[in-house]
Amino acid sequence: AMAIAIYAGSFDPVTRGHEDLMLRSLTFVDRLVVAVAVNSAKQPLFSVTERVEMIRESLGNDPRIEVRDFDGLLVDFARAVGATLSIRGLRAVADFEYEYQMALMNRHLNNDLETVFMVPSIDRTYISSSVVREVARYGGNTSGLVHPVVDAALRKRFLASSGAPA
Repeated sequence: AMAIAIYAGSFDPVTRGHEDLMLRSLTFVDRLVVAVAVNSAKQPLFSVTERVEMIRESLGNDPRIEVRDFDGLLVDFARAVGATLSIRGLRAVADFEYEYQMALMNRHLNNDLETVFMVPSIDRTYISSSVVREVARYGGNTSGLVHPVVDAALRKRFLASSGAPA
């Protein structure tokens, strides 16, 4: 049987750390569905459509990776796409408690969905979407933290919001 994993998040924006986990997960799954969450509690910098497109452009055309948006419970989306693994990234011990609670709740809701925790490559550990947004907001260099497509989108978004000519 084909092993299908789901990697869900807001990816606002997708970072080199996210890409690292996506590509490394392909060493033990046949197919990865990147699930871009519509989180009503957050005010995203980029629309869901923009985030899906940036992930697709960042990863190239690997036929083993599908990028889709979803709204609702992860367990329902996982069932719909046939995923039996949920990939979750842990950057620091601080991430663990929340991720552990979510893994237990997901198992409660769908006993067929197993959570796999992955740690990023050492040179990607400090990268998070919120830090990238903050650096970009103040004109800092994000080129090593995100794909060039994402870097350009960040610069364009913050130039537009500052009123400066693009």
